[in-house]
Amino acid sequence: MSGGGSYHYGDSVNMYGGSGNTGIDKRQMADIGRSCRELADLLVALRGDPAVAPASAQVLDDALPVIASDASPVPERRRALIAVATIAATIGAVGQPIAEAANKVLGLLG
Repeated sequence: MSGGGSYHYGDSVNMYGGSGNTGIDKRQMADIGRSCRELADLLVALRGDPAVAPASAQVLDDALPVIASDASPVPERRRALIAVATIAATIGAVGQPIAEAANKVLGLLG
C-alpha cells in the first residue's frame, strides 16, 4: 500500500431505497461484549490451572486483553478466540467451558 492509507473501524451503513429500514441492531454487540467478559473471567481462572503448559499460558495472556476489549478489531478478536478455543480443547474437561464460550463468541461474530 503506497501513500497514507486510511482505516475505518466501526459501523458503516448505506441504505438505498426500501421501506421499513431499521438500521443496526446493537443487541448483538451487547451479547458479544457480555459473552467476552464471561469468557475473560473463565480465562483468568484457567490461567492458574496446573494443566496449562507455560507456552499455552503465554498465549492465553496475549489473547485475554484482545478478547476483553470492545475496541479490538473483529479479525484480531477472532484470532485470539480461535487460539483460546484450541488450547482449551487440548487440556480436556477443565477447558471445555472455555472452548464452548469461545465458540459462542465466534458464532456471534459471524
